[in-house]
Amino acid sequence: MTDGAHTSTREREQQAKARKNVTRLFLFAIVMFFVALSSAYVVTQGGADYWVYFKLPMAFYWSTAIIVLSSLVLHFGYTALKKGARSTTTLCLAVTLVLGLVFSYFQFTGWGELFAHKMGLSGKMVWAQGEYGTDFTFTRRGITLVKEGTDFFLPEDVQRAKPLNAEMADQKNTASSFFYVLTVGHWVHLLGGLVFLLVLLVRHLMGRYGPEDHTGMWQGTMYWHFLGGLWIYLLLFIIAVH
Repeated sequence: MTDGAHTSTREREQQAKARKNVTRLFLFAIVMFFVALSSAYVVTQGGADYWVYFKLPMAFYWSTAIIVLSSLVLHFGYTALKKGARSTTTLCLAVTLVLGLVFSYFQFTGWGELFAHKMGLSGKMVWAQGEYGTDFTFTRRGITLVKEGTDFFLPEDVQRAKPLNAEMADQKNTASSFFYVLTVGHWVHLLGGLVFLLVLLVRHLMGRYGPEDHTGMWQGTMYWHFLGGLWIYLLLFIIAVH
């Protein structure tokens, strides 16, 4: 009887360890994916003749605060589960789900503002709209262009003799393309996290988790923490390259 209980405990611990290792490998693969995208962004930007720098909408900063808060709430719920406070865990899972939806709302709001300025997933840089110098600026090989009327010039062209509009006409807005690939890519992973949280909530309500068996909750919590950290990295990266 005792040997059987010990065997069962060892098997449960081995299964939990294996599931945690799979989770870590999965998170590592996501890290490599976004590192590759970030590197491609930097290389492309460094080799481009023209580049668009645009102001990030405040919605993305609000979404950052929301995802950090949601991570703290979920961690509190995971800690409560290990102590046997099931009702607290239920509440924290539900609140985290709501906060994840609020995060998504601010992301879509931010993308909508950029679309209003003609900063889409694809398009030409000259399509950009808004106040030049505030909402966006153009650079040529790292030098910020000066706008006079509807024309753009290099700063050293004091006579404004050589407008660059014709040269810029076919330039793609690669900056906004990369921005959407990075941020939408993150949101797709977050959407998967929301589904995972919903499954966790249902399983928790069914009594599948407790102080002695909470590996699933650990996986969900670690993944959500990871998404929060990944978003902070992406935001800081975008600010740095802009």
